[in-house]
Amino acid sequence: MQCLFTCPAAGKVSTRMIAGQSLGLSERPFSPVSKRLALGTVQFGLPYGIANTRGQMGQEEAAAVLRVAAAAGIDTLDTAVSYGESEAVLGRIGVSGWKVISKLPGLGANSDPQSWVSEAVSASLGRVGIPQFHGLLLHRPKDLFGPAGSALLEAIGYVKAQGLTAKVGVSVYRPEELESVWRVFRPDLVQFPLSILDRRFITSGWLSRLAAEGVETHARSVFLQGLLLMDSGRRPPTFRRWQPLWRRWEDWLVGAGIGPLRACLGFALAHSELDRVLVGVDGLTQLEELLSGVDGRPIDPPDDLVSEDPDLLNPSNWNRS
Repeated sequence: MQCLFTCPAAGKVSTRMIAGQSLGLSERPFSPVSKRLALGTVQFGLPYGIANTRGQMGQEEAAAVLRVAAAAGIDTLDTAVSYGESEAVLGRIGVSGWKVISKLPGLGANSDPQSWVSEAVSASLGRVGIPQFHGLLLHRPKDLFGPAGSALLEAIGYVKAQGLTAKVGVSVYRPEELESVWRVFRPDLVQFPLSILDRRFITSGWLSRLAAEGVETHARSVFLQGLLLMDSGRRPPTFRRWQPLWRRWEDWLVGAGIGPLRACLGFALAHSELDRVLVGVDGLTQLEELLSGVDGRPIDPPDDLVSEDPDLLNPSNWNRS
């Protein structure tokens, strides 16, 4: 296997050639705050994201994205079995030395949890080409409350005991979901949505509680899949029902004199309880723009610039809105 990219190392970013064109990458160092970012890799395997107009990222560009991310101090990658070719692309590039987190899909109705988890984890590690995950998350934690829930818990505990993952945990959407999980399972790592519009895990007290319990915390959807970065004219028509909220968002940005990218990142990174803020990019240019927007200054938006509407906050509901 040809290794196009290996262990993250601090340093300056050099010019990269992709498809015969110089990318002219910045030689200046990035903000040290960027070390608290984690890089999502769903775009490595799928044409993902409502704001994504480029489709799935090519492998050469993905390798360059990893190299630039590492030079900025990023050391954590997020992937999943359900992210198309993402795991395989990471394996072909070579990600030795990265902290890789992957997620198991939902448990099949007739699956034996022990053999299913063991086979799924072994296959994922084989695709990524590493001996151990930093974290292994349940993508559908409601499986813990089904008839095979106890066996599933035992199975993920077993792969941790075998050294195939350093931590086990869950990816959740709502505080109520985490409340239910907490009654049966104390995870090592929890991933959840958090943005200026979605502060449920802050206001519910869960972010502070998880940090106090020593649980590793990763926030995702800080840009709400790019909706918070879009100009009003580019948002799909289905989101017009929240026009008053978008107007308040845009008026606040203008009044505060800041751009949406810096606002979103500054808000998330201001919460020291967060271990990582998960970001995804559709290419190298977007990564550089994102890294340039990390300046370490905290952002404190108005308290009323929020929503608790699941039709807006949960992307799985967007096609039903």
